[in-house]
Amino acid sequence: MPLNMTKIAFGAESPQHLRERLAAYAQDGEVRLTTRYLPKRVAEMAGGSLYWIHTHTIIGRSPIIGFMENGAGRHWIRIRPQLIAVRSTPKRAHQGWRYLEEANAPPDLDSVETDGRDEMSPKMLNELMKMGLV
Repeated sequence: MPLNMTKIAFGAESPQHLRERLAAYAQDGEVRLTTRYLPKRVAEMAGGSLYWIHTHTIIGRSPIIGFMENGAGRHWIRIRPQLIAVRSTPKRAHQGWRYLEEANAPPDLDSVETDGRDEMSPKMLNELMKMGLV
């Protein structure tokens, strides 16, 4: 099973805004995110995804293409410029990225559910999480 990562969708106003940013930053079929350190478990990430956190909720994922040194003492996380909707899952904010085991990764939404009508709002999901109900 591939290993995944989580990252805050910093500056994104909504999942749609994140989707638009990924499309805008795409070059040659990929988006490159800069990170200071190469993950120690990089070999386990073949076939994994980067799961995006927005308003304390995992909202979607972008498949990881690979990693590459950028020549400035840092590395690029190379991802596909798409946001695949996943079942909303509460997740605390953090700096940088964190590993996410496949067993703990939220499932993709079915094509019927992608319109988001059956999903809870991030605010409601956070409130339920605070009460220990999720």
